[in-house]
Amino acid sequence: MIELKKSLMTALIAALATAPIVAQEKAETKAAASAKPAANAPKVDKEAGTFKDGKRGDVPEGAAEMVTPAVERSVKQGLDWLVKQQTPDGAFGSGTYRGNLAVTSLAGLAFMANGSSPGRGPYGVPIERALSFIMENVQPGGFIAVRGESTHGPMYSHGFATLFLAECYGMTRRADIREKVEKAVRLIVDCQNAEGGWRYQPQPRDADTSVTICQINALRAARNAGIYVPKGTVEKCIKYVRECQNPDGGFRYMTQQGASQFPRSAAGVVALQSAGIYDSKEIEEGIKYLKQFIPSGQAANNQRYSHYFYGQYYAAQAMWLRGGADWNQWYPAVRDELITKQNGQGFWSDHVCNEYGTAMAAIVLQVPNNFLPIFQR
Repeated sequence: MIELKKSLMTALIAALATAPIVAQEKAETKAAASAKPAANAPKVDKEAGTFKDGKRGDVPEGAAEMVTPAVERSVKQGLDWLVKQQTPDGAFGSGTYRGNLAVTSLAGLAFMANGSSPGRGPYGVPIERALSFIMENVQPGGFIAVRGESTHGPMYSHGFATLFLAECYGMTRRADIREKVEKAVRLIVDCQNAEGGWRYQPQPRDADTSVTICQINALRAARNAGIYVPKGTVEKCIKYVRECQNPDGGFRYMTQQGASQFPRSAAGVVALQSAGIYDSKEIEEGIKYLKQFIPSGQAANNQRYSHYFYGQYYAAQAMWLRGGADWNQWYPAVRDELITKQNGQGFWSDHVCNEYGTAMAAIVLQVPNNFLPIFQR
């Protein structure tokens, strides 16, 4: 009975949050339908419209049992280690990634995946401190960046920070967070290039699949929380991702010819799922490609691609939304591999920084918890 009430309350909150957005999207659709297209206008892809709500249906059967006592111990050790790494200003990261906005946001999401929210729960305090750090670095024009910081890919940081803010807003409905999310979303919309994508800098010039999908996840989270995202923006970015898929089912770096890689291919599948595309030919081929890289615990298998945690972060989401046998095979494999990889002190090592590796691993292990709105079915 308690679980039923919780489910009904979650559905009610989601409906109230998105009702105005749905109405505006319907108005856009009606206006577009009434307009007469030019004779040479390109054919509109009807599937790539607005972001859809999370995949409907029950959580995959047996998901709770997959989170074994060993997983719970591993996650607790990782999160407790993360708490100790938080700097006085609320940030996370070390080395050249000290005070990095993306790493800080991912750490916050890792705590939230455990069931805590800003100011509430066992990890409520570090989440609130991370949130304050991110909000303090939202510039007047909406760009989320640490002033004076030199970074290779500031739009990565902006995308993950916007995602974190949107998830925090969805859980708290705080007006001060909403204001920041709206500004951050507006910047993403304004920086979309003619192809429909984004790249490292907040400028509408070139684009690549990796940065683009980071912005798509941020926009999807914002939309789910009740923030308006223009339909045209969504149509263009999903079209861009589709154009980057190779015949082998994987995704290349840009629309020009290029080889598929596991990490960005996992992200590409998630991007299409964000648009409510679950059973199309693109998804079938994408999932088939990803299954070549199912974790095996063998070093040789992991060396076939770089950016291990980035790839597993998106692959876990893709398989979770996929469900069925694919999820039932993937999660136990990555679960067991991650537990094996964990350092005795509780962290996971990564070339970015250990805070990044630990946050990513903790998020992946906690996907079955179904707490983060962006992952919820």
